[in-house]
Amino acid sequence: MMLTSVAYAMGQIPGTGGDGGQGGGLMSFLPLVLMFVIFYFLLIRPQQKKQKEMREMLKQLKRGDKILTGGGIYGRIESITDDKVNVEIAPNVVITVMRSYVAGLADMAQAPSKKDDKKAVKADEKKEDKPEEKK
Repeated sequence: MMLTSVAYAMGQIPGTGGDGGQGGGLMSFLPLVLMFVIFYFLLIRPQQKKQKEMREMLKQLKRGDKILTGGGIYGRIESITDDKVNVEIAPNVVITVMRSYVAGLADMAQAPSKKDDKKAVKADEKKEDKPEEKK
């Protein structure tokens, strides 16, 4: 007796037709599809575009370009092969890095120089020389 009541409970409501429950399955899947589309346009597509630009930049590298490595080293390209780049980081100091470790082209104005370091030290010394005013 108990099993027949469960079977009736699982059945369709009389008068709704044979396909009344089928549309609910498709409508419950729609939010997942919508979320995937949103993730594609917000996350996946911009990342692919950025990777493509990076590959193009690495292909366009040439001797004399000023670069920044993945380790934060600024330098100028001395020579370049298929997978290695010789970078001059100081006069007569050349290092070899893999081409894939080039983070990008660098504006050498951003790179700290010895002059900037000396100016910062002098400014700190001047601050220390001045006595603080007490109120």
